[in-house]
Amino acid sequence: MVKIGKIELGDFPLLLAPMEDVSDPPFRAVCKEHGADLMYTEFVSSEGLIRDAVKSRKKLDIFEYERPVGIQLFGSDIETMGSCADIATQVNPDLIDINYGCPVKNVACKGAGAALLQDIPKMVRMTEAVVKSTPLPVTVKTRLGWDESTKNITEVAERLQDIGIQALSIHGRTRVQMYKGEADWSLIAKVKENSRIQIPIFGNGDIDSPEKALEYKNRYGVDGIMIGRASIGNPWIFDDIKHYVRTGTRRALPTLANRVATCQKHLDFSIRWKGPVLGILEMRRHYTNYFRGMDHFKPFRMRLVESMSYDEICQILQEVKEHYQEWAC
Repeated sequence: MVKIGKIELGDFPLLLAPMEDVSDPPFRAVCKEHGADLMYTEFVSSEGLIRDAVKSRKKLDIFEYERPVGIQLFGSDIETMGSCADIATQVNPDLIDINYGCPVKNVACKGAGAALLQDIPKMVRMTEAVVKSTPLPVTVKTRLGWDESTKNITEVAERLQDIGIQALSIHGRTRVQMYKGEADWSLIAKVKENSRIQIPIFGNGDIDSPEKALEYKNRYGVDGIMIGRASIGNPWIFDDIKHYVRTGTRRALPTLANRVATCQKHLDFSIRWKGPVLGILEMRRHYTNYFRGMDHFKPFRMRLVESMSYDEICQILQEVKEHYQEWAC
């Protein structure tokens, strides 16, 4: 049984990665329904929380259905991160996660996210401040290092464990790589094999099929897998992996009716959470992913992304189901 503090996650948990503009409550709802064991919020700016920015506060919304769930924080100031851990604790998540992995320029150039991979002593001090500011378990998501010459994840893992984190998720690339090239899980395995490491180690990067998940589980010995981009438009991947790990066989692919129904649930939750305007606008990025691979789908997609009417969008989704009823997923 894999545990983070007192949180029991099963024998080989599957985690939904925190993804900006993706991992909001509506998306987490469909992933939870389809087998995600632990989920994280979009990353929350510590500076935004301190300023009481509406967008940052909204990201703290969590719901009972999604437990266990963690709030992920990022920032560059140690004192501010400690204060924000206390603020986040007040909304009663199951854990607090620190982002030391985000590679995008507008985060890293401000000294946050993956930028801390260039200053490990500061990373350790910041993590210690967060650990001391909350009674909740604290976890970390990071990368192998800043670049090829600084792949120091083994040292980082030991130092972060020593000051109190209770799980570590590692993306198998450096910051310089961004999301290019193949993720290198060999260093993730070295962290897991280190006799000093007693906390759960979760691998992240390039897991896009049940076969690959089982292969990496067996080859690298991680305690669980964190899945990000492969879940977008495909929340079924969590149940697919669990079935394959358990039986060695593939589940039937989701039918078109499954896809339309899940997309509809996602839309409905988006509107309930964000309101009729923003809920419809922010759902637009998901239609292509839900119906990926369908021939000549562009006319339907254009209608879906141009409409601001809930009733009209529902009608278009029904037309998709009728038009592609013979389509094999």
